[in-house]
Amino acid sequence: MNYLFYIILGIIQGFTEPIPVSSSGHIFLFKNIFNIQAFNDLNFEIVANFGSFLAILFIFRKEVWDLLTAFFSYIFNKKTREKNKQKFKYCMFIIVSTIPIGIAGIILKDVIEEKLQNIMFLGVAFLFTAFMLLLVKNKNGKKEDYDITLKDAIIIGIFQIIALFPGISRSGTTLVLCLLVGMSRSTALKYTFILYFPISVGTMLLGVKDIIEAGNLATVAVPYLLGMVAAGIVTYFSYRWLSEIVKRGNLWKFSIYCVCLAIFIFIYFR
Repeated sequence: MNYLFYIILGIIQGFTEPIPVSSSGHIFLFKNIFNIQAFNDLNFEIVANFGSFLAILFIFRKEVWDLLTAFFSYIFNKKTREKNKQKFKYCMFIIVSTIPIGIAGIILKDVIEEKLQNIMFLGVAFLFTAFMLLLVKNKNGKKEDYDITLKDAIIIGIFQIIALFPGISRSGTTLVLCLLVGMSRSTALKYTFILYFPISVGTMLLGVKDIIEAGNLATVAVPYLLGMVAAGIVTYFSYRWLSEIVKRGNLWKFSIYCVCLAIFIFIYFR
């Protein structure tokens, strides 16, 4: 039964990680509905997130490799600097957008884990996510990859902090902000998920110590692995679905789901 629950949690993580409905919020809700308090929330979510990370890395493998090679070539090879200038600049904007949420994540870690694990707060967060998605119902800017500015990167980085709270989607928040600063839908989608990599890596590195110190790695290794594989497989197909939705300009439709979910929480847990 424990294995089954870990697989289900992995599927929930995988399905909700790319789409703008908050994977952490859904896992927290699932555990509260079924009263699954035995699981270590943070540790499993880190492992399941790694499965999603691998799936999205596979999808963007060419873009990530291209950006990384251009970034280091710009730094270490003077002859290619002009050629790689735009891609280096793009990478620097990704770093700029990562810094605020990285700092806030370290500072607010205990607050988020201990004080905001409240099911009613989760309902409010889903309503907030719905509101954000409605803001970009008809948005489709003209900025392409290399039209992004430092100001855009800073705005996205600062406002991403709110996605640390359960129920507020990181991908949704970033997508909304990218569209609000004038990016095209395809550019916004790419920037959102390229930005996912440093944030995800940082989260995993910070969590490795907690996983080791938990002292139950031998016991949970197999169910964690099952959950991670489930998350990875489902993330791959979930992202493909999301990309089509974004291209059609239907991102706002997720707001209906978030409102329904919030109403369910307020009624079920009243």
